[in-house]
Amino acid sequence: MTARPDTPASGIEAALVELEALLGDRLSTSAGVTRQYASGESFPAAYPPDGVAFPTSTEEVSQIAAICHRHRMPMVPSGAGTSLEGHIAAPFGGLAINFARMNRILHVDGADLDCTVEPGVTREQLNIHLRDSGLFFPIDPGADASIGGMASTRASGTNAVRYGTMAHNVLGLTVVQPDCTVIRTGGRARKSSAGYDLTRLYVGSEGTLGIITEVKLRLYGIPESILSATCSFDTLEGAVDTVMQTIQMGIPVARVEFMDETQVRACNAFSALGLPEKPHLFFEFHGSPAGTEDQAGTVAALVQENGGSPLAWATSTEDRNRLWKARHDAYHANRAIRPNATLWPSDIAVPISELPASVLAVRADIERNGLCAPIVGHVGDGNYHVSFMIDPDDADEKRRAEEVYSRMIRAALAVGGTCTGEHGIGMMKQAYLVEETGAEAVATMRAVKQALDPLNLMNPGKIFA
Repeated sequence: MTARPDTPASGIEAALVELEALLGDRLSTSAGVTRQYASGESFPAAYPPDGVAFPTSTEEVSQIAAICHRHRMPMVPSGAGTSLEGHIAAPFGGLAINFARMNRILHVDGADLDCTVEPGVTREQLNIHLRDSGLFFPIDPGADASIGGMASTRASGTNAVRYGTMAHNVLGLTVVQPDCTVIRTGGRARKSSAGYDLTRLYVGSEGTLGIITEVKLRLYGIPESILSATCSFDTLEGAVDTVMQTIQMGIPVARVEFMDETQVRACNAFSALGLPEKPHLFFEFHGSPAGTEDQAGTVAALVQENGGSPLAWATSTEDRNRLWKARHDAYHANRAIRPNATLWPSDIAVPISELPASVLAVRADIERNGLCAPIVGHVGDGNYHVSFMIDPDDADEKRRAEEVYSRMIRAALAVGGTCTGEHGIGMMKQAYLVEETGAEAVATMRAVKQALDPLNLMNPGKIFA
């Protein structure tokens, strides 16, 4: 049994006895279950919790927190398990609190364009529910992530260039604090100056300050016209220059996604896309029929000026869904091209003017080091992802990947970028957070953590070393 250094094993055992009395068969301590909550979909190594709880209400989460607080047992919230920086691992043991059974859509208001959901609701589940109402929730990180996890990591994704990130689309939260008290932040009004903005504090806190049990979200009307298109380029430079120019001209694209040649090859094999094995851009335009045609025409001209192919259109819903599903399946496509490799996806974001130089430099560094590492990105907001595929038995290959990873991040920071555009800090990027924000800013974050969670029970070992 693993426990935090200042949590006696007897405390863990006593907590598990009380939790079993509260939850019955909705508490599991079996190795087969705890292993599933030992890591997300990437590094670091697996750290299993001592038990896994499956609550069904805010009241029950509060009762769980009271037991854990009394026995000094760490709490690690988890959703769909799609995080990539070690957010749901339990390096000090404790209790994983999974929200799969808190997946109710509590309220939808079409007049005010908002809804309230429990944290286990996934983005696909929400949009299927909304479909007949003419509304949708636009934040799309690719994976069918849970809304609670998306709020906790301040997720964004393919639509962020037009609709923003979770930081822009969460109106309010219900949060269980470490000592079991329940608070509600924000509200349904679109603006407020009532005290500290606690909603923004908890969004992106990665479960280190409290446990999110309800989320109020902005909704949007489904656009009258949606056009999707792809185009290929002979050079990487032509593709990323097109993105930079599109954004600088203020063209209101809904999505603009980039795939390098390696990523296209992987997606062709996995999703049978049949695309030329060249760098590609995927566009989507939202608006009125006249508006989308105007946007598309302007982008087509930019593509041509930068040596791209004519736009290949996907106008039917079926064709658009197939196209974006292939983009969303990039993670699985990468696993398939090197099945026995460890997949290590990481992301950065840079100012849009620095995007061409950044992508070109990282691609060249990958090739110099003989690595297999496709690049894919939500490049409309300067964010892209590198998926290092590493032979787990090759220490030198891992070393080379780590060096490219480090240079990629530090180069982004040098031009005013960030070490993480949307994955969060977790266990993997703690040193880079200090480099990005400065020791004084991190000390301020630590002070907030100490004030709200003085016993360090909420997802310990994340964000801060």
